[in-house]
Amino acid sequence: MTESATRCGFVAVIGEPNAGKSTLVNAMTGTKISIVTHKVQTTRTRIRGIAIEGDAQIVFVDTPGLFQPRRRLDRAMVAAAWAGAADADIVLVMVEAHRGLTPGVEAMLQGLADHLPEGKPVVLAINKIDRVRRDRLLSLAAELNERHAFQETFMISAQKGDGIIDLRRWLADALPEGPWHYPEDQVADLPLRQIAAEITREKLTLRLHQELPYQMTVETENWDERKDGSVRIDQVIYVARDGHKGIVLGKGGETVRQIGSEARAEIGELLGRKAHLFLTVKVRPGWLEEPDRYREMGLDFSDGG
Repeated sequence: MTESATRCGFVAVIGEPNAGKSTLVNAMTGTKISIVTHKVQTTRTRIRGIAIEGDAQIVFVDTPGLFQPRRRLDRAMVAAAWAGAADADIVLVMVEAHRGLTPGVEAMLQGLADHLPEGKPVVLAINKIDRVRRDRLLSLAAELNERHAFQETFMISAQKGDGIIDLRRWLADALPEGPWHYPEDQVADLPLRQIAAEITREKLTLRLHQELPYQMTVETENWDERKDGSVRIDQVIYVARDGHKGIVLGKGGETVRQIGSEARAEIGELLGRKAHLFLTVKVRPGWLEEPDRYREMGLDFSDGG
C-alpha cells in the first residue's frame, strides 16, 4: 500500500449527552471503545477509535457531550469537546431525531461558529431515525441545514447500524491523503490500562443511582503481566464522600464484587486472555479539584477554571 493511495485523518464526533456518539464510534470501529450507558455525561475523555474503510484510516474522536457546565469537571469536559472538534479534519455533528432542535442543539450550532476555524468541514448525522416519521426527519434536516452549511446530511441509527456504511464511506473519501497513523490491527489509541478503567466505570455507572457516577472516577494503579499469560489489574475507585463508599461497596461488599465480576469478564474479552481484577474504594473528598485526577482522565485541569 503506497502513501499516495492512502487517506488518514481525525473525525471529531460532537453532540449533546446521550446523542449516541459512543454507540456510533463503537459501531464504526466494530469493537467497544467508548462506554455506553443511558446516563448523561459518561464520556469524559476524547477517546480515539480507529476504523478502516478501503484505503482510508478514520480516527474517531469521541468527545464528551456538550452541555451547560456547572462544575470544574463539567467545564473541562466541554472545553475538551470543542478542542477535539477544532483539531479534527472533519467534524461530525450528531442530533437525536426524536428530540430535534433542542436548546442544547441551538447552543451547539452557535458553538460551531464560535469555536471552529472558518472552512472546517462539518457533516450532520441525525441519529435514532427509527423513533420518528420520515416527514419529520426531512423537516428536521431542512431546519438544521438552514442553521449551518453542513457538507452532507446522513440519517442513521447508530444502535441498529442503519446508514453507518454510507457515512463511513463518505468520511473515508473526504479525509486528506496521507499515511496511516496507526497499525492496521489497532482499534484505539488509549492505553489498555485506561480502557480497563473506563470499562469498570461503565459498570459502576450502570449499577448505581443517578447522582453518584458523576462524583467518582476509576484509575488503574497497577498492571502486572503474569508468566501464564494472564494479567493482574489493580484499580482504585475514588469517591467524594464516606456515604458514597458504602453505596459502591454494597451490603457485605456485594455491589463492588458484582461490578468487579462484570468488568473483569469484559476486560478479559477485550484482551483475549484471563484478567484478574482487584478493586479498592477510596474516599477523596477533593478529587474533583485535583489536577492529577484530570490528567488521568485526559482532561486539562486549567480548562475547568
